Parts: sequence; C-alpha cells; structure tokens
Amino acid sequence: MFSAAALAGFLASAGLIIAIGAQNAFVLRQGLVRRHIGPVVAICALSDIVLILAGVAGIGALVQAWPGLLQVLRFGGAAFLGVYGFLAARRAWLGTGALDAGNAKQQTLRTAVLTCLAFTFLNPHVYLDTMILLGSLSTRYAGELRWAFAIGACAASIVWFVSLGFGARLLEPVFRNPRAWRVLDGGIALFMWVLCLMLLLQPLS
Repeated sequence: MFSAAALAGFLASAGLIIAIGAQNAFVLRQGLVRRHIGPVVAICALSDIVLILAGVAGIGALVQAWPGLLQVLRFGGAAFLGVYGFLAARRAWLGTGALDAGNAKQQTLRTAVLTCLAFTFLNPHVYLDTMILLGSLSTRYAGELRWAFAIGACAASIVWFVSLGFGARLLEPVFRNPRAWRVLDGGIALFMWVLCLMLLLQPLS
C-alpha cells in the first residue's frame, strides 16, 4: 500500500509538472546555455517540495480562504510574463539569442535565481496545483500512506527538473544553428503572452 500511494503521488505530480509551463521553458533555456543549472533546478524542485508538503499538511485550505492573494499573484504574474515575453520576442527578432547563449557568463547567479523565483512564485497556478490539488488528492489516504503520496509527488518534481535542466544539453547540436535560437525564443515569447492572457482573461475561482 505504501508503494502504491507513492506511485499515485508520483504520477499525479508528474502529470501537473510536465505540462508545458513558463517555469519549464526557463529551465530548458538555462540548460541549453549551461548557466546556473544546479541552482535553478534546486530552486524549482525545493519550491515544489515545500508547496506539496504544505498542501498535504492542510495549508492549501488557507490559500482557498484567501482568494485575494491569488488575485494579486495573478496580475503580478501576468505582468512578469508579458515583460519576459517581450524580451524573448526581441531576441528572436534581432537574432541575438545565439549570441546570448555564447556569452552566457554575463548572466549573474543573482539574476538567474531571482528570475527563477519569479517564475515559480508569481504563478498562482503553482499554488492551485501543488497545495490545493495535490493536497486534496492526498486526503484519499490516511496516516503514513498520505505522506507516502507526498513523497511520490516530491520525487516526481525532482526527477523532472533534474532531467529537464541537465538533459537539455542533448539538444545542443540542434541549437548550434542560430535560427534554432530564434525559433526557440519566438516560441517562448508567444507562449509567455498566451499564459499572460490566460491569467488576465480567466479569473481564478
């Protein structure tokens, strides 16, 4: 039963995390430029772990009780995604993405960490997915099995972000072509703007 609950948590968490998101796009790009991958992966995984454990512990109910907090995060996240999308579109238009990758040492650890934290905590859906949804699913289990579910969910986050961040280098041959960087940045820009509009046009209930 313990292993079954852990597997259920792993699959539920993987289904939510692996879905394409702004955070995943950022981790992918960091992996491609091979800059600050370790800290970025650690922040993403540890943030998920904290939020998942909080949800299983029942704190997700507090988030549901304070819809105003999610609304603030909603507009802040939309603004951040809009600006980041503009910067990606600018790189795609000017063709500077490959140049940025070649000069990745210009990016400081502080910039990478702050950007990663913004992608993680300014997205209101991260609280809905980890604290509320996974927290609610964990209530199907009692006692130790509930925490087995949580362990499985946390493991999925670790496996995914480590694979995405450190596995991105396998795509390096593709991105030796400057056009590939323009396509990537163009896609990221469109994706960020779509997410921005979704946050603005679909109020959280």
